Amino acid sequence: MGQKTRPTGFRIGITEPWRSRWYAAKREFGELLVEDFKIRTFVKKKYKLAGIPKIEIERTRDNVIVHLHTARPGIIIGKKGQEVDRLKAELEDLTGRRMELKIVEIGNANRSAVLVAEDIAQQLEKRGSFRRTIKRSLDQVMDSGVFGIKVQLSGRLGGAEMSRCEKASRGSIPLSTLQKHIDYGLATALTAQGVIGVKVWIDLGNYSDEEANSGANAKAGQAPQRTKKAYKR
Repeated sequence: MGQKTRPTGFRIGITEPWRSRWYAAKREFGELLVEDFKIRTFVKKKYKLAGIPKIEIERTRDNVIVHLHTARPGIIIGKKGQEVDRLKAELEDLTGRRMELKIVEIGNANRSAVLVAEDIAQQLEKRGSFRRTIKRSLDQVMDSGVFGIKVQLSGRLGGAEMSRCEKASRGSIPLSTLQKHIDYGLATALTAQGVIGVKVWIDLGNYSDEEANSGANAKAGQAPQRTKKAYKR
């Protein structure tokens, strides 16, 4: 038996914020939970190329606030904000509620485990060598200034008859240390030989160090290093 758990789920409520922030009565909870799932699925499917690792949802009495974290905000915003207005209207038709969208730009896509995993999956779907793809991803992520990265691929790697699991890592990945910010990403590559699962763990350092850096940047009048709010509609 293994004692493995998802790093983000392990830390949510302790050092990681909740992805959905709202309160509902027992009879409404299930409906709103399914509605959150529909919103996330719709946006991820519609904007595959926008690089969206995380969607946070807040609810008030009157409206729903959706925070879209994206590496390419221009795809979602569109020319003169037309695309984001169209997305807002489509989400309102989907849920029947008044929506408010906030676009949060991700400064460096190589520091997001979800985006790194999706990039590896895209390379595998294009029939790239899995060993070369893993090595390139390890080098790019470590060059972005993180403390460590681990990549795991599972499936018919290289078109082999029997599926297997390959792992590669650089630096440190202390999964049991709750004060360490471990970002986790999961993606699926649909290859001609079958499905290949891609898992990525990235060590971004201590939460206390990130808060100190963001506080120093705020005092200096600079935007935080990791993310910045780019658009609100």
